[in-house]
Amino acid sequence: MRIFRHLFYILLLFVFGTQAQERNISGRLTDEIPVDPDVRVGKLENGLTYYIRKNSKPEKKIEFRLVVNAGSILEDEDQLGLAHFTEHMAFNGSKNFQKNELVNYLQSIGVEFGADLNAYTSFDETVYMLPIPTDDPAVVKKGLQVLEDWAHQVSFTDEEIDKERGVVLEEWRLGRGASQRMRDQWFPIMFKNSHYADRLPIGTREVIENASYETVRQFYKEWYRPDLMAVIAVGDLELDNMEQMIHNQFNKIQKRTDVRERKIFDVPDHEETYVAIARDKEAPFTQIQLITKMDMEESKTLFDFRKYLVYQLYNGMLGRRMNELKQSSDPPFIFGGSGYGSMVRSKSNYSSFAMVGENGIEKGLRALVVENQRVKQHGFTPGELDRYKKEMLNSYEKAFKEKDKSESAGYAAEYVRSFLTNEPIPGRTFEYEFANDMIPGISLEEVNALASRWVKNTNRVVVITAPDKEGVTIPNEDEVLKMLALASSEEIAPYDDGIAGTALMETKPTAGKVISADTIAEVGVTELNLSNGIKVVLKPTDFKNDEILMSAYSPGGHSLYRDEDYYSASYASNIISQSGVRSFSPTDLQKLFAGKNVRVSPYIAQLSEGFSGNAAPEDLESMFQLIHLFFTDPRKDEKAFKSLKSRNVMLYENLMSNPQYYFQDQVSKIMNQNHPRGGGFPTVEDLEKIDFEKAYGIYKDRFSNAGDFVFFFVGNFEIDKIIPLINTYLASLPNTGRKETWKDLGIRSPKGVIDKVIKRGEDPKSFVSINYTGDFEYSRLNNYQLSSLGQVLNNRLIDIIREEKSGVYTVKASGSGRLFPIPNYFFGISFPCGPENVEKLVAATLDEIKNIKENGVSEEDVNEIKEAQRIDRTENLKKNTYWLSQLRSAYYHGFELKELDQYNTMVDNLTANDIKHAANTYLSGDNKVKIVLMPDN
Repeated sequence: MRIFRHLFYILLLFVFGTQAQERNISGRLTDEIPVDPDVRVGKLENGLTYYIRKNSKPEKKIEFRLVVNAGSILEDEDQLGLAHFTEHMAFNGSKNFQKNELVNYLQSIGVEFGADLNAYTSFDETVYMLPIPTDDPAVVKKGLQVLEDWAHQVSFTDEEIDKERGVVLEEWRLGRGASQRMRDQWFPIMFKNSHYADRLPIGTREVIENASYETVRQFYKEWYRPDLMAVIAVGDLELDNMEQMIHNQFNKIQKRTDVRERKIFDVPDHEETYVAIARDKEAPFTQIQLITKMDMEESKTLFDFRKYLVYQLYNGMLGRRMNELKQSSDPPFIFGGSGYGSMVRSKSNYSSFAMVGENGIEKGLRALVVENQRVKQHGFTPGELDRYKKEMLNSYEKAFKEKDKSESAGYAAEYVRSFLTNEPIPGRTFEYEFANDMIPGISLEEVNALASRWVKNTNRVVVITAPDKEGVTIPNEDEVLKMLALASSEEIAPYDDGIAGTALMETKPTAGKVISADTIAEVGVTELNLSNGIKVVLKPTDFKNDEILMSAYSPGGHSLYRDEDYYSASYASNIISQSGVRSFSPTDLQKLFAGKNVRVSPYIAQLSEGFSGNAAPEDLESMFQLIHLFFTDPRKDEKAFKSLKSRNVMLYENLMSNPQYYFQDQVSKIMNQNHPRGGGFPTVEDLEKIDFEKAYGIYKDRFSNAGDFVFFFVGNFEIDKIIPLINTYLASLPNTGRKETWKDLGIRSPKGVIDKVIKRGEDPKSFVSINYTGDFEYSRLNNYQLSSLGQVLNNRLIDIIREEKSGVYTVKASGSGRLFPIPNYFFGISFPCGPENVEKLVAATLDEIKNIKENGVSEEDVNEIKEAQRIDRTENLKKNTYWLSQLRSAYYHGFELKELDQYNTMVDNLTANDIKHAANTYLSGDNKVKIVLMPDN
């Protein structure tokens, strides 16, 4: 119910004119929105609020949250950045967890720092996230102790404050760049005369480095208090027991009486249009925002809920139009959209945005204004409204069906918003029933009436950010205002709501058949062989009620085509995806499938081609029909090709001006020895090499023979009901008898030791990439041990170069093996840091690798990652996405499916000696590439 935050009142005339159609429930609309009976909400005597919900997905886990209704907006002038600094300090020692003891303890029970254990600070709030396993009641109790410590017992020792300055400074540094410099120009205009203009959560370098110890502590003392806090517990728990535990744990916190007022800060209204234009030589994209600010409204009654449904219809229909405009042969933007939403605590906004080509500002801005004026002048069509009503009803039905299989983290996020912004939490059942009561009676007139309230000239802000580049024309403020006036005064034609047809397939193909079936009981899989050679792998599950996932592959890919045809081949499937099937464009398909959950996407990768897709059980036949048509009748649409090419040219034309993108591109080229097909970002010149006829022919060739495809279906289906669809739509596909596999293109990592410095950018920030490669004896066990080495080293580097040396905000170490085209492995370590710290942090990293190779790691280090792996495995075994990827990987690599059941054995058997052996095997340094990004100066 996120968008309950975004409501405002529409004309009562339209509402009460339609209530009679709504099953005589008009009298209920003045009632308050109820609270979901499955969530228990209470308040302690000291003012602390709590939310508790029992939820079994994932099993044996509780999602805890500590929510503080205080963020950077409350900082004094000498505290800029200290709300965020306070969040960092919560992980650096408290009454019951000294220094790094907290992170070490949580890692020992399988809670990963960053991935699971995390927090964020924004303008108006600070939220701490703590998932805890429930196998041991003592662990649950200790989880609540962590929350209590965060709430009022953080240590803030002088030593830890000084150490954390470096970490926070690195996070500040990480955010520097073109976007930040341009934001610093347009934020004061967007939030003119408002406190928000100069209270960005990251703060200032001066305060981070120089704030006194007492100043750092002061924010915590003033704003971390029970009347501004909520504790949330969602998961595998007993309500009464958890409620009592929360009372026992948090009643210890004293109620505060001598407190500062927690103000809600306003953003002043203005009659005129503000224009903010910012340019930067490192900006990779040109972007436009057209924003109208509005007051935030309370959301209390069923009348408010009904309005929310009206807003959803408006935003959804306009979004569909914007997406259609993007697909035109001469698109005005790479992507664009409009919507009504929250801005800050006191303001909502109706905004339109677009990413355009570097010389496309006038065209893009006009498109945004014209599409909004088209709605204002002519409204939406009955067909649009009917289709989007179906989509909304389908969305609510899907949420209702999955209400008992929804993740605890999702519910926790709802309750965070409920506490902070009074967002109603009526529950999925009520939402579904209310939507079904209300949506059919919403009239086109009341939806169209919103345009006059949202599309207006007052409180309007235009923000343009663009590259500072020779030859790029940026309009000035007067020119922008003239563009707005001209576009707003145009007579605009109504929207043409056409569709190519009403049935995806008029006649069904002649069915083939299943010729053999085998069951692999250990993993609950059935394998079918079809009469045309296709293999189908089926795994029915009950993890989700409304989800069936599909994947497919065939060996070959674009490796089979010449270098000069590489770009035509690699973009071929994208062109077809943009074109559609038969006479149906993607827009036609979206209209045809209104109210359905179905998607199919073809792909052509380097070594294979295939499909990905998903469907609700009732829409499964539509998914099979799409698969069949993508094989047999892909739509040939040169306009769609021109649209795709135009948007990609706009996307990539200025990308290399950004140091981070440039560095990524250079790392890819170095690691693949500048092979013409070795990766990196395409240039505009590369995109010009795409030949439409050749791309279409390559797609047809790749999908002309279905006989060597393997299909995977995982989700809520019954085997005896899916087989007739398989016979009709898959077993009927052509088999040309062609036998082929992929071609080894000879793309290889460099041999030996390479040390490369790349200079780019004006900001004082660097990025380090250290990569080890080599031959690999590919097996599930070797891959597991290599991956585990990455996890152990990642944790060690967090301890050393983040916590001890305060040199980085984030670090990543990981390893994996590949079987094709040749067995090889890649192990990478990367982190951003200050240029002055590169040498010492690289040395510390290499010293730790040497230490592990010579002395190994502790059993404690290994047990930490093993516990995390066990928890991940337990949760993953209940996810369709996990099973789909595992089954596909097993067939692609030639593993026995029974091996999938051996993961826990590998975890149980992993030792510190295995990690040491893996370090000596894979981190020998014989083939090591170190690449460092340094600023130009």
